[in-house]
Amino acid sequence: MTTQESFKKRIRARMAKTGEKYSAARRALLPQPSSADAPAGWVSQPESTDEQVRKATGRGWDEWVALIDAGPGRDATHTEIAAWLNAHTEIGGWWAQGVTVGYERITGKRLPGQMPDGTFTISRSRTVPTLPDALKALIEDDESRAALLPDLVATRTSKAGVKSPRYALTDSSDGAALGSVLFNFDPAPAGTRLTVSHEKIATSAATEPWKEFWADWLTALAQSVDQPD
Repeated sequence: MTTQESFKKRIRARMAKTGEKYSAARRALLPQPSSADAPAGWVSQPESTDEQVRKATGRGWDEWVALIDAGPGRDATHTEIAAWLNAHTEIGGWWAQGVTVGYERITGKRLPGQMPDGTFTISRSRTVPTLPDALKALIEDDESRAALLPDLVATRTSKAGVKSPRYALTDSSDGAALGSVLFNFDPAPAGTRLTVSHEKIATSAATEPWKEFWADWLTALAQSVDQPD
């Protein structure tokens, strides 16, 4: 895991220089979010392109922003905006939610990956060359899970036997809370499509390092497991 190991070395170097704890040094080194790819006046990009939203709803993003600004306005909550769109347009419930999220991203009320509670969620997937049941058993076993995540403590928070187990994450060095992770195991021609969804990430700046971490982790896992029979 070259990228993650390099980041850890930078963290430890800062700890030695400043005397900070691991979690404090890590937070200080996280990159800040950028809005360079967003059009002028937009804080961040919505998931759907202007062409997609216009084709589906009859309006482009700038038109939706102007309409919502003139309606419920920027002080309205997500629920209030979506309800207003449902009552005053014909786009339907699904697109009312999508337009609301897009509006929140464009205006800075919600950043990419941000949930209604203000935290962030990211996900990464990879095909792992082993059967779903075997892979699920590997991750659910306390000993093997600890070996797979040596710098983290993953404490199960979901009930036994669920299809997609969930774990609370903490830093093994200082016990700092790092959100929660959900594992999904989907059959694939070459084994299992494993999706890791990391939820409750505290800041937008922390999402990119976690994306890199889970991508590297999945690569290492895929290279280490046994091939399916």
